[in-house]
Amino acid sequence: MFLTNQDLVSLIDLRHELHRFPEVSGDERETAARVVTFLKPLSPARILTDLGGHGVAAVFDSGSPGPTLLFRSELDALPIEELSDAPHRSTIAGKGHLCGHDGHSTILTAMAIGLSRQPPKRGRVVLLFQPAEENGAGAAAVIADPRFSEIVPDFAFSLHNMPGLPLGHVALTDGPVNCASRGMRIRLTGKTSHASEPEKGVSPMQAVARLMPALAALSHSRPPAPDFLLVTITHAELGEPAFGISPGAAEIWATLRTLTDDRMDALIEAAEILVHDAARKDGLQVEIGYEDVFHHCENAPEAVAHLERALATEGIPFGPGDLPMRASEDFGRFRQHAPTAMFFLGAGERHPALHNPDYDFPDDLISTGSRVFMRVVRDILG
Repeated sequence: MFLTNQDLVSLIDLRHELHRFPEVSGDERETAARVVTFLKPLSPARILTDLGGHGVAAVFDSGSPGPTLLFRSELDALPIEELSDAPHRSTIAGKGHLCGHDGHSTILTAMAIGLSRQPPKRGRVVLLFQPAEENGAGAAAVIADPRFSEIVPDFAFSLHNMPGLPLGHVALTDGPVNCASRGMRIRLTGKTSHASEPEKGVSPMQAVARLMPALAALSHSRPPAPDFLLVTITHAELGEPAFGISPGAAEIWATLRTLTDDRMDALIEAAEILVHDAARKDGLQVEIGYEDVFHHCENAPEAVAHLERALATEGIPFGPGDLPMRASEDFGRFRQHAPTAMFFLGAGERHPALHNPDYDFPDDLISTGSRVFMRVVRDILG
């Protein structure tokens, strides 16, 4: 074990500090500053800030030729009110670290402690604290930043804690591990009228009533089936909150999911056909937009092999678990540049689920996660 008891105390303190001051996607300025403050005394060769927004990359360079290994965590929290009596609970109303990104980032700072004491013998290690994972924008923004060319990896690794899996156990497999998804925003526009004369307007009410079940009915199968499709209606709004107006506009939000990116185009086409047909039938104008676009995450066999070796050496139980999972993760974009692998670290079989208002990252996982990643570094770079 490369961390002392004093190290663990300081890391838990950092995790709790990050937890108390959550910032949502795109607003992670103070979170990034706290991470940089912790990193600076550890003397990485370089610290890149404001990467793809508020991202931070700490580079530990051996000075000798060799591969570049990138390890990624996330900085952002969620726009969800935390319901907890923990002393370190969120101090920001309506926001909380209810996915564990505070813990993932603390795992990378634990690595920084180890790398400061024993730098890699060759190559480089890049610790990337990525912004805006929750809305799917962060990885793309980091990759689009011109400075990303300075840290392009030969391998990229990540982890995510996983409630429902025994504490400290790992789910890992090659192939797809997270689904592709995107948010579809549908706006239907007709014409308002007096509520006593609805026939003089053009209401989207019937179209909305038909579309919501029709879109959901596009769902098919479950992962790991290659033809998995899921459409989830997440929000709908019709007209104004008034009794005297027959509605003239409506919005429907739906999340589209497929196992892999190459299935998404067909699902989009099917959904758009339904929308345009419904609008045409009722004489409505239609606008369709897409947000929160996530590529699927796929674990490369050669990257998985490094993780499996590290897990076996560290004596951490692992297996395929219930992968692939239906949830999305924007780590998938990094596979355009290097072989990638993400593993899922058990947070406990009865632990509150991710995005639940009473979720909190288990501090015991700081040591486990950082041990695995540090073993990967030693195995590849020495």
